[in-house]
Amino acid sequence: MRQKSRPSGRRPGGRRGTVPAAAALALSVLTTGVLASPAASAAGPDAVQRGLSSLVRDDGLPAALASVKDRDGRTRTYTAGVGDLATGAKVPEDGQVRIGSNTKTFTAVVVLQLVGEGKVDLDAKVDTYLRGLVRGEGIDGRRITVRQLLQQTSGLPDYVKHLGEDVRYYEPRDLLDIALRHKADFAPGEKWGYSNTNYVLAGLIVQKVTGRPLAEEIDRRVVQRAGLRHTYFPAPGDTTVREPHPKGYYQDAAGAPLRDGTELDPSWGWAAGQMISTNSDLNRFFTALLTPGRLLPAAQLAQMRTTVPAGRPFAPGARYGLGLVSTPLSCHGVYWGHGGSTTGYETRGGATDDGRAAGVAVTTQPADPAAMKRVERVVDTALCR
Repeated sequence: MRQKSRPSGRRPGGRRGTVPAAAALALSVLTTGVLASPAASAAGPDAVQRGLSSLVRDDGLPAALASVKDRDGRTRTYTAGVGDLATGAKVPEDGQVRIGSNTKTFTAVVVLQLVGEGKVDLDAKVDTYLRGLVRGEGIDGRRITVRQLLQQTSGLPDYVKHLGEDVRYYEPRDLLDIALRHKADFAPGEKWGYSNTNYVLAGLIVQKVTGRPLAEEIDRRVVQRAGLRHTYFPAPGDTTVREPHPKGYYQDAAGAPLRDGTELDPSWGWAAGQMISTNSDLNRFFTALLTPGRLLPAAQLAQMRTTVPAGRPFAPGARYGLGLVSTPLSCHGVYWGHGGSTTGYETRGGATDDGRAAGVAVTTQPADPAAMKRVERVVDTALCR
């Protein structure tokens, strides 16, 4: 299988196209028999269900899943489409998916916990923790701060843009070495620019400071503390998705047939995009994160929520904090999340300060940028209804 769609944020460039004709027939049939929670079924299809069904029917996405939590903690789950184009199998309700760059928020939380413990200084230079490691053309770890890594203002080139089609296991240092072969995008702190390399370095700092693997620190400090039951960081060599899940698909080129990309080595994402979760677990995570003292002390949470204007690949009006993004809502206010794009899956969503949360996942990258906006609109609908 040829890897496409690296974990490059909310809307990376990708190989997009239409669903093959045989699969399209299965999709058109199954969108009329979507699954939902008992509460949603009793009330009839609501706006969220209609939005998911439209993504499958009109935009040709194999499957769409959502989980929505209201202010009182009541949760509804929804599905549309098929979980397997070859068999027409149903979409598992609240199935696991690869969450791509949502992983960055988990990594940032661990770094900020270490800040709260006095083990990391946000304004210390990268060289303080990784001496002599970050050097290149216009690149110097003695000039880049930890804050700039988390905030995406370091100017480091994005290794994902230079991975090519070499499908193999990558050590984190391999990913960093790829980035350092290229010159800096801009001087540290000069502006904002999305780069997965920032989070590879953040993960390496965690490992250096704690003396433990990043995956173990994320599990101990975040996954277990937040009570996430379906979220994990795949171990080296683990190419599977453990629990019930819809298959994820990719294309070799625009207009080409969709191919099964569910099982792959996700090590090229590492601290920037390797994790697996469900919509409901992500809702639980972002809700816990916004609660001072639950995952972060109030001081570190305030730092995380201190934002700068974000450009592409984020939506207009989005602002980037320290691994956390605020996105405007049509009903006023914002929600806090991140979003992720990786081979076979797109995830969008987050939580509001008053306890609402919504997560949406689809099982390929939409062929039309307008379709991606419609995925994001389902999140907005869920949070504003």
